[in-house]
Amino acid sequence: MFARLITDSFTRRPRRKMLTVAALALGMAVVTAALSVALDVGDRLAAEFASLGANLVVTPQADSLPLEIGGVDYRPANSGAYLPESDLPKIKSVFWHNNIIAFAPTLDVSVQAWSPASKKWFSPGVVGAANLIGTWSDHAIPLSDGKSFVTGAGKTNPWWKVEGRWFSENRYEAIVGASLAKKLDVKIGDSLNVGTTDKSSWRVLQIVGILRAGGAEDDSVVAPLAVAQIFAGKPAQYRKLYVLALTKPEDAFGRRDPKTMNADEFERWSCSPYVSSIAYSIQQVLPGSDVRVIHRIADSEGQILTRVRSLLWLVTLAALLAAALAVGASSAASVIERRSELALMKALGAGSGMVGFLLAAEQLLLAFVGGTLGYAIGYILARIVGTKIFGVPPLPSFLVLSVVLGLAILVTLLGSALPLRRATRCEPAPILRGE
Repeated sequence: MFARLITDSFTRRPRRKMLTVAALALGMAVVTAALSVALDVGDRLAAEFASLGANLVVTPQADSLPLEIGGVDYRPANSGAYLPESDLPKIKSVFWHNNIIAFAPTLDVSVQAWSPASKKWFSPGVVGAANLIGTWSDHAIPLSDGKSFVTGAGKTNPWWKVEGRWFSENRYEAIVGASLAKKLDVKIGDSLNVGTTDKSSWRVLQIVGILRAGGAEDDSVVAPLAVAQIFAGKPAQYRKLYVLALTKPEDAFGRRDPKTMNADEFERWSCSPYVSSIAYSIQQVLPGSDVRVIHRIADSEGQILTRVRSLLWLVTLAALLAAALAVGASSAASVIERRSELALMKALGAGSGMVGFLLAAEQLLLAFVGGTLGYAIGYILARIVGTKIFGVPPLPSFLVLSVVLGLAILVTLLGSALPLRRATRCEPAPILRGE
């Protein structure tokens, strides 16, 4: 009998029910799209911020005191101590090794450079002072599981644009900054004589690429780390290490000093992929090192992610409020239309609880239908938004479906609470008399 009453209500008043379902579906569609993007935006933004390059820098602890202004390190590049290259594979053994995307050591050396291509019969070759940056280009590091991890400066500095190709680490090859190439009148395929004031240390490097980085690198020669180590007289050592890691934007807890934490707080902090906790774990496996955060990248990630999520939550709340108002208006109109029917039910012996349960059951059925339809529409919207913004659509989530159905039920009950309350308190006699 109960099911028959609900079915009869739907068949006799389809327009009102369709309006309620449409309002719920539109509201839940917006909620689904916002929640799907909000849950996925952290990983997507982390991947996008990876294009900004390294967010950690490792230097010898024995260096002079840091001189950092606005997140930029102004310490001299060629001063201080050095770190052993042999310790670098340990980075992939830390707790957050899967979050470490790439790392590349660097060693800067002041050199003299000239090219035979610039030498004419009436003038000698152009000789210029330059900075040689030794680093990795495509370096394979063996891991404990038998696999290898390939990394290099191309991954830690993705904004470096190389015309031609990167140098091979086992050859005397190099890429030359665009400004220096123009100054020395060299191009891809030319030879470049590079060395220090000691002529015995000169080497001939084959130019295989032209570098455009938009910084000091445009006036530099970038060569294998081993070549820079020869010029600097520092075999198997490096000066700086740049690390690119996927991190969680730091909140107030993540920015706390671990020395002030108790055991439980420290465990929670170290088990969260904050950039500071990853820096701490790297410092533990690299003796004598100082690992610091490149704040201009890490802080930007946190600020943008916070603002994007705040916007999505505001959109979600606005959609829920609009859906609740629409459901309330539709429910109130439905109760007014059915005053005679409800009064007759109460006159025949139905109690207020039975009337309220019948109306609530109808609303819950509408919430289920509207929520399911809204999730389907919202997922399509989420795919469109995700593809347009991040290039990859979010995956369907049972969690989002459960939350959307729960919110649809909650919004429906809250929106129709006042009309249902008035319906259960109506007096049948005056309504049946037409008053």
